[in-house]
Amino acid sequence: MIKLTLKDGSIREVEAGLSAVEIIKGIGSGLLKAACCIKVDGEVKDIRTVINNDCEFEVMTFDTIEGKKTFWHTASHILAQAVKRLYPSVKLAIGPAIDNGFYYDFDIEKPFSADELLKIEAEMKKIVKEGIKLEQFEMSPQEAIAYLKEQNEPYKVELCEEHAENGEPISFYRQGEFTDLCAGPHLLSTSGVKAFKLLSCTGAYWRGSEKNKMLSRIYATAYPKAADLEADIKQREEAKLRDHNKLGRELELFTTVDVIGQGLPVLLPKGARVVQLLQRWIEDEEQKRGYLLTKTPLMAKSDLYKISGHWDHYLDGMFVLGDPKDETKECFALRPMTCPFQYQVFLNRQRSYRDLPMRLGETSTLFRNEDSGEMHGLIRVRQFTISEGHLILRPEQLEEEFKGCLELAKYVLETVGMLEDCTFRFSQWDPDNTEKYIGTPEQWEEAQSIMGKILDDLGVEYTIGIDEAAFYGPKLDIQYRNVYGKEDTIVTIQVDQLLAEQFNMEYVDVDGSKRRPYIIHRTSLGCYERTLAYLIEKYAGAFPLWLAPEQVKLIPIADRHLDYTNGICEKLSAMGIRCSVDDRAEKVGYKIRQAQLEKVPYMLVLGDNEVNDGKVAVRSRKDGDLGTMTYDELIAKLLKEIAEKAR
Repeated sequence: MIKLTLKDGSIREVEAGLSAVEIIKGIGSGLLKAACCIKVDGEVKDIRTVINNDCEFEVMTFDTIEGKKTFWHTASHILAQAVKRLYPSVKLAIGPAIDNGFYYDFDIEKPFSADELLKIEAEMKKIVKEGIKLEQFEMSPQEAIAYLKEQNEPYKVELCEEHAENGEPISFYRQGEFTDLCAGPHLLSTSGVKAFKLLSCTGAYWRGSEKNKMLSRIYATAYPKAADLEADIKQREEAKLRDHNKLGRELELFTTVDVIGQGLPVLLPKGARVVQLLQRWIEDEEQKRGYLLTKTPLMAKSDLYKISGHWDHYLDGMFVLGDPKDETKECFALRPMTCPFQYQVFLNRQRSYRDLPMRLGETSTLFRNEDSGEMHGLIRVRQFTISEGHLILRPEQLEEEFKGCLELAKYVLETVGMLEDCTFRFSQWDPDNTEKYIGTPEQWEEAQSIMGKILDDLGVEYTIGIDEAAFYGPKLDIQYRNVYGKEDTIVTIQVDQLLAEQFNMEYVDVDGSKRRPYIIHRTSLGCYERTLAYLIEKYAGAFPLWLAPEQVKLIPIADRHLDYTNGICEKLSAMGIRCSVDDRAEKVGYKIRQAQLEKVPYMLVLGDNEVNDGKVAVRSRKDGDLGTMTYDELIAKLLKEIAEKAR
C-alpha cells in the first residue's frame, strides 16, 4: 500500500501500481469527469500515470492553470486531426497551449480562409462526438525519427532530432488515425472538449525567425461549457476595441513606419507626453527613496560585455557594431541592459560599508535584437526605455532592500491601476540546462534559498518558473495579464551574487576586510513603451486626468467668446494644466463629441452666461454635465484630482 496526501490535507492509502484514473474512482471524489491532469509532488502528469510511491496527489481541473493548459493542448490535437483529415498533405509544426487558448502551426500552400476555418470547426465537432481515446506510447529516438520521416513530417523530425541526443524515449500521443509527437499530458478522450472556437489564422515564421518558412497559424480557444466560451468570445470582442495597436494609432499616440523598421515605433506628441509624465514621476519617486541618478552610454566595447557574461550568454540578442570574430579591431554593441554600465559608478573609487546600500537608478534606452516575427506594437520592440536600477549592498541588507524594491513596484503598479491584474513568479534556474547560466550549482542553490526565504518572509504568493531566471541569478517576475488574457513580465526584481565577482567589486567592511557586495537588479515600472500599451488597453485610451496628454478642452460657443476662452486657457496653462482651445467654426455639439472621441477628461463650454458671470460650464468625460464653476473652484478640483492620481 502507498499513502497519498490529497489537496485538503487528508491521507488515503491505496494499492501501489494503480493509475490515477483508478485512484480517483476509488476515492469517490466525483472529480474524474472534470479531471484534466494530476499533479504529483508538484509535477504535472497525465491522468493515466501509474502511482507507485507515497506522494502529494492533486487532481487538476479546468479551474486550475495546469488543467486549462492540458484541456487546451488536447483541443490543439483535435484541431490538428481535423486539418489532417481535410488536408492530408499539410505538414504539422507545433500546437501548444498559451495563456488564453491554443494555436497550431501548419505548413500549407496558402493561409486558411474564414470559410475553411468553419469547415475545420465542423470536422472538429465530429471528432469530439466520436469520443476518441488519447493513448500515449514511446519510441526510441531512432525509431521516432524514422517514423516521422516516413510520415513526411519534417518539422517534427527537426524537433525529435534535437531531443534524440540524450537517448531517452520519445513520447507520442495517438487518437484514432492521428498521431502526434507530444509529451502530454492530455485528457482521456476528445469527448470532454464540448465548446470551441477557431479565432483567426495568421502567418508565423517557424520558430519565430524570418530566416525560416512562413507557416499558417490557427488561433483558437475551448471550454468544457458553451456558456464559458460565449463569455470568452464576448470578452475578446471587448479586447479588440481596446487593442493598443488599433486604438493607439487612432488616438495618435504612436505610429510605425516601414522605412524606420519593425519594432521601432515612433511616439507621437500625445504618446510621448504620457511617457514623459511617467518617467518624471518615477524619477522623482525614486529620488525620494534614496536613489542616485546616473546617465550612462548607449553602447560599449565588447570587452565590457565579456566581463559581465552577456557576450557569451546574450550575443544573439544584441545589435553588434563591427565583426565579433575579428580580434584585431574594436567591436561595439548597443546595450541590451544597463547593469555593467552602472557598476562603473560603484567602481569609480574605493567603497566602504558606509556607502552601502548604493541605490542607482536610470531611465535607460535599451536595444534588443528580437526576431521580426515577435514584433508587436509597443509590447515587443527592438528599442525601448526602462526604469532600470541596481542596488549594491551588504549581504545583511538584502532582505530590507528587496522589500523596498517590491514596495516601490507595487505602489507604482497600484497607482497606474495595473496591480490588480498582476501575479508573481519566482523564476529559478534549470539545473539540467547549466550552459545557459554562470555560477556553480551551490551558488544557485544558495541564491534561490535566500530569495525564497525573503519572499516567504514578505508573504508574497508566487508560482515557480523553472528555467526563467536571468543567467546570473534568480528573480521575482511581476506578470501582467492584458485584455486578451496574455501574460507578460512587467517588472522584475533579481538577486545577484555572481556579477560582483565578475567585475571584481569590493567594499571595505567594518573590520577592515574586503567583501563582495550583493546586487539587486530591479525595475519600478518596467518598459515605458509596454506600459503605455497596457494603459491604452486598460483605460480604452481614456487615461486618468494626471496622465491624459490633454486634460482640458475649451470650447467657445461663438467668436465673441474667444477672448474670455483664451484668457481661461492661459490661466490653466500657467497652473500646469494641459489644455487647448477648439476655435473651429463648428457647432458646439460637434466639438464636444470630438473631444469625447479624443478621450479628453474635461470640456469647458463658454458662452454669454459664462462670460457675464465670470464662470465656466464644466463637462466631464466620465460624469457628463457638472454645471458651472468659478475658475478657482475648477482649478482646485483639477489640482486635487491630479495630486491624488485618481483613476
